[in-house]
Amino acid sequence: MADSVPVEVADEAIVDAAVLAPQGQGCPSCGAPVDRDDRFCNACGNPLPAPITEERRAPQRHFQCKGCGSRVSVDADQRSYVCPFCDSTYVVEFSPDETGRQRPEFVIGFALTQDQALEKFRQWIRTNGLFRPGDLGQAKIERRLRGIYLPFWSFSMLAQSRWKATIGEYWYRTETYTTTDSKGNTVTHTRRVRETEWWTLSGRHHHYYNGYLVSGSKGLPQSQADRIKPFQLPALKRYEPFYLAGWLSEEYSIERDEALARCRQEFHRQEQANVSAFLPGDTFRNLSLSTEFSQENSDLILLPVYLLSYRYQDKLYRFLINGQTGRLAGDKPLSWRRIWSAVGAAVGVVVLIILVLFLLGAFGR
Repeated sequence: MADSVPVEVADEAIVDAAVLAPQGQGCPSCGAPVDRDDRFCNACGNPLPAPITEERRAPQRHFQCKGCGSRVSVDADQRSYVCPFCDSTYVVEFSPDETGRQRPEFVIGFALTQDQALEKFRQWIRTNGLFRPGDLGQAKIERRLRGIYLPFWSFSMLAQSRWKATIGEYWYRTETYTTTDSKGNTVTHTRRVRETEWWTLSGRHHHYYNGYLVSGSKGLPQSQADRIKPFQLPALKRYEPFYLAGWLSEEYSIERDEALARCRQEFHRQEQANVSAFLPGDTFRNLSLSTEFSQENSDLILLPVYLLSYRYQDKLYRFLINGQTGRLAGDKPLSWRRIWSAVGAAVGVVVLIILVLFLLGAFGR
């Protein structure tokens, strides 16, 4: 591996811990993946040009962010970078031949254009604009919005469980009781009382699970990836490098085994919920579950995401859009000075109204 060399970063430069894909056979109108033999784009319906050969692909340079660990491949002409995940300005060059990374197996194309994503960001950032800091440079921030293919691990597996629980079944009885009324008389009443009969039950349950996506990027925590789900997985296409034409793409930084452990935890949670719903009776308690997973299969897929990261007063903020469905999520800074000013103004208005009502009442007498 070649020696790692720090890369000088300019203020306006952007790198998204990602790969700038060489020119290939993505739809020139919307960027969606298309097969080599397609004559029209399945996403936008526009006619497609003739295939572009491998020889016309641009050379690449490869970098790794030292802040969050994201690995990037970019156009060879780029010289300065800022990581879009953590806004770090320190990246080092590496050789992709040394990583031994697995090749992606499937991809879903972008359905939103860059302009559509930018408009969504502008609408989102303007929401509650009264409480946004006045020195937040929206125009400078929005230039960092980039479309990126992010790596996700998709697993399928069979869960086989032995379970044991205490099952409860309701039954009702009529109870008689007395009270004393306001005159001191005794009054007899009846009421319906619910009782529960308990017994121990055990059994087996099995279910085949799939469709849960584990983020393959250290720069995109699972909690944030979950905020822009779901993706419509029936749209998956078999991966070919030309599908990424004109887009950035990140190499995975979370290994398969680590992603598999996370997925097992999620599928175990789903299995427990399914067993709970499967149990007979009206209620249950003390459910214990022993689950074994088998027939485990995995796919490494690339999914379309628009990503924007920036720092304000030394705190990192991030905005995400699902590039297929348009679902968005993000966090933005708030001006507590403006918030407290608004609260103070609201309290002042309430006090003024109370004072006016008091004076009107006093003069009315």
